[in-house]
Amino acid sequence: MDQPKQKVNKRSQRRDNRTCVIQFLYQWELNKPEELADAVCTFLEGQEKPRDYYSFAEELIYGAIENRSEIDAQIQAHANNWKFERIAKVDLAILRLAIHELLHRKDIPPIVSINEAIDLSKVFSNPDSKRFINGILDKMKDQINRPLRKATD
Repeated sequence: MDQPKQKVNKRSQRRDNRTCVIQFLYQWELNKPEELADAVCTFLEGQEKPRDYYSFAEELIYGAIENRSEIDAQIQAHANNWKFERIAKVDLAILRLAIHELLHRKDIPPIVSINEAIDLSKVFSNPDSKRFINGILDKMKDQINRPLRKATD
């Protein structure tokens, strides 16, 4: 007899996925692999849940890396009085994820991306980072031409 599939809380699954993205982007920034696809596969297969649980993370990883030039330009434009090289690598990973979502994931309300980034900074970074990340994302949200609390198609 088959066991019923356990219902997964979509919000917690997405948080788990975003956590993986932050960890991968941080690792990637410190040691860029020659073959991105292999590195992503190895990383996701090493997680505690089955690989298909992390399909959202995989989309976000590829999106953040593929759009890195555009994302980094936005970070530099909004990080007043900060040299890009001095931004903590974990904060950079959080910002890259959030800005990728803001610019390229219309299926995610911008306010969700910002709140998730702030929450992740509380877990992975120091208390001052929350203000830094929020400041950059707050400036970004003012430039987005779509509703902040709704996903769009």
